[in-house]
Amino acid sequence: MIALLVSASSWLILGQGIKLVIDQGFVANDMTMLNQALLTVLMIAGVGCVATYFRFYYMLWLGERVSADIRKTLYEHMLRLGVDFYAENRTGEVISRFTSDTTVVQSVIGMGLSMAIRSGVTFIGALIIMLFTSVQLTLLVLLAVPVVLLPIKLLGKKVRVYAQTSQDKIAEMSAHIDQSVHEIHTVQSYNREDTDREHLFGKVEEVMVAAQYRIHFRALLVISIMAISIGAIVFVAWIGANDVIRGSLSVGSFTAFIFYAVMAGGAVATISEVIGEIQKAIGASARIRQLLDTSPTQIKRTHPTQLNEAEILTMDALPLEFKDVTFTYPIGIDEPNATPVLSHINLRITNGQKVALVGPSGAGKSTLFQLLLDFYQPQRGHIELWESHMDSLSSSDIREQFALVPQDAVIFASSVMDNIAFGRTDATIAEIIDAAQQAQAHEFISQLPKGYETQLGERGIKLSGGQKQRIAIARAILANRPILLLDEATSALDAASELAVKQALEALMLNKTTLIIAHRLSTVVNADLIVVLDKGHIIAQGTHAQLLEECELYQELATIQLLDQ
Repeated sequence: MIALLVSASSWLILGQGIKLVIDQGFVANDMTMLNQALLTVLMIAGVGCVATYFRFYYMLWLGERVSADIRKTLYEHMLRLGVDFYAENRTGEVISRFTSDTTVVQSVIGMGLSMAIRSGVTFIGALIIMLFTSVQLTLLVLLAVPVVLLPIKLLGKKVRVYAQTSQDKIAEMSAHIDQSVHEIHTVQSYNREDTDREHLFGKVEEVMVAAQYRIHFRALLVISIMAISIGAIVFVAWIGANDVIRGSLSVGSFTAFIFYAVMAGGAVATISEVIGEIQKAIGASARIRQLLDTSPTQIKRTHPTQLNEAEILTMDALPLEFKDVTFTYPIGIDEPNATPVLSHINLRITNGQKVALVGPSGAGKSTLFQLLLDFYQPQRGHIELWESHMDSLSSSDIREQFALVPQDAVIFASSVMDNIAFGRTDATIAEIIDAAQQAQAHEFISQLPKGYETQLGERGIKLSGGQKQRIAIARAILANRPILLLDEATSALDAASELAVKQALEALMLNKTTLIIAHRLSTVVNADLIVVLDKGHIIAQGTHAQLLEECELYQELATIQLLDQ
């Protein structure tokens, strides 16, 4: 701000230097005074240039700093939002707010704000000096100010509306690109390139149409203000020229006045341009604010209780118990009332027990895992973890008790070592290798180009399905959590990979309480307890032999899946 004020003041004082050059140099025909005046003008310009450097540097730095802080705040907030938010909002659109919207705000703060403040100071300073030069001419200039404000009021609103529409269209385009690139194998496999290209081209044209309207109104705003400013300056110059001819105003004063009038007009024109940028930034910041105002759906426990780690280590406490749990997924305002996904679930799981969840699709098996990981909370009943109500525990404490191995293993675009150590970043190399050996993964990892340092690419594109699963199992082994959640990890594998993964799972489940979502009964016939779910209800539980005798649904599943045996 200091540099900005010095810079603006320098250019304002420059007008007085020009006045001296004309009145005491040219008009007075005094070469000495002319030289001194010109030297003074150069010194003032030099000070202005140095100040402009610092203004430019610090304002651009400020824009970058604010943008960085917004991005950090946004990302921190995005990590806290629940899975229901990401189920309703496309990833590409959220990323667009994180990147392009913050870039727009950065541009305005870094350049637009600097130009607006500088122009404002210049305009006010020029007016004050113009008043000392000629009150009459200054009052005539001021008559144009209300006229200038009219297009700002009328057209500025239009620019803001179309700026926000433009950013929304860019977000839709980003979402489509994100989806296509992430699923490029499927796109290419089904020869969807042409269709997807046309779809994206349509999105790009929508962005162009929105931008066209924004540019149209912004251009109208700029030329309206410029036309009014130039018209006012020409009119005032004509009045001033008459005063010079009559001898009531010196040539130098008149030149300085025109100089300041042009500066004031230029300042107004700059402000009008910046207003267009500011309107665009308001649209972008509204989208950022909308995301920041989205509240996480998880219950915020103001004073969560701490789990008794010592009690967990002694393995005396009961790991899990569902008590009359009923749950319905959140729905939109305009959607009909949904039926419960889980109804009156009562289930007691003891230490070291291997429990299998079986049932048809939509029975509620995966939802149980979502509740255990605290992504959602039941509307009725409650879950106890190590004999503590989960409602009273923090999400981080709850998730610290579980290691998840999903059906589709998640591999990050980083090294093998980083992927295995994802749940325990402080692990040593020796511990990572030991976990990989237990997961039957060390052999194929050693054959990779850079071993454990090999970058696995987007979603682990360099690995087979079985290799991905063993990396995920090694991650769970290294995390060493007391309770395992296994979403049938072998259902989509070939025979050789399935054998290796089964051996890895046996090492993982050793001395652990385990819940398995079973898609194939052959993998859980030896489970300590099999729970049969149907339409959100537990309809039976027991061993494989007991359920074959007592549960009709289980008999049907077994007849279909175990017919060959």
